[in-house]
Amino acid sequence: MRKIVWLMVVLILVLSVVSCKPQSDKVTVLLDWVPNTNHTGLYAARELGYFEDEGLEVEILQVNEGGTAQLVAAGQADFGISYQEEVTYARVEEIPVVAIAAIVQHNTSGFASPVEKGIKTPADFEGKKYGGWGSPVEEATLRAMMDKYNADFEKLEMVSIGSADFFTSVTKDVDFTWIYYGWDGVAAGLRGIDLNFINLKDEDSALDFYTPVIIASEQTLDGNPQLAQKFLKAAAKGYEYAIDNPAEAAEFLLKASPELDRDLVIASQQYLSGQYRADAAYWGHMKKEVWESYAGWLYERNLIESMIDADRAFTNEFLPGE
Repeated sequence: MRKIVWLMVVLILVLSVVSCKPQSDKVTVLLDWVPNTNHTGLYAARELGYFEDEGLEVEILQVNEGGTAQLVAAGQADFGISYQEEVTYARVEEIPVVAIAAIVQHNTSGFASPVEKGIKTPADFEGKKYGGWGSPVEEATLRAMMDKYNADFEKLEMVSIGSADFFTSVTKDVDFTWIYYGWDGVAAGLRGIDLNFINLKDEDSALDFYTPVIIASEQTLDGNPQLAQKFLKAAAKGYEYAIDNPAEAAEFLLKASPELDRDLVIASQQYLSGQYRADAAYWGHMKKEVWESYAGWLYERNLIESMIDADRAFTNEFLPGE
């Protein structure tokens, strides 16, 4: 009888402890593309228990089809990875998504070509073949770059290469294309390929926009602001860890996606460790003038029908540094 009573007491104590344990909120994050070093801070936060410390159980998902902004707005994920251009278009179309953190502080993208192509400035685009994905923004950007150098845009040939490999494309099909230096630029260095790289932000300050960013729907931010605060608190710690420990953080990404090129991930992580926060006061911070400047650039070129209200397109409210 004593043994039975003792077992009952132990069972009650166990059930009491279990019932008192707080339940984790399940959170989904939708990536903008396949896992890469733009996302490392999220994997670091998950592996190091930063999300768990905030009572969050985070699942990181890859996008299959459709834009991240539309899917997040439709409630298909709590948070998503997007970029300023997509959010700007979404706000013009009254899709209620908001950027809540800049993953990388400055635009690291630009036009790249092997040095033997002789493309050192946009003036050299004349008579060359550009490979892209066929968006109006591409044409407007190329035209603006060439206009700056009094080059004739009509002498540039544009072809669609979709998501074809950069190195294959510039070897066989085109002369130059648009890349993120933190991935293809770093990869070129590892392969011993010398590139000419024309950084967009150096050519026009309006093109120093935020890419990528973390987004959420207005419904999530209005209905559960604490969730956004907890998520960004953990994510910020993850990215700060990646800033201070790029080699170790790279291992978390490789663990989640072992199919990635190990040397490239490690080298890319080293590069991005200096880009995540850069000259900002704290990771994730965004400036209103950056949102207004890029929207104005798009509007002047008839790429958007109206200007956006920048105060509704982004917020720093949920960042731990605010």
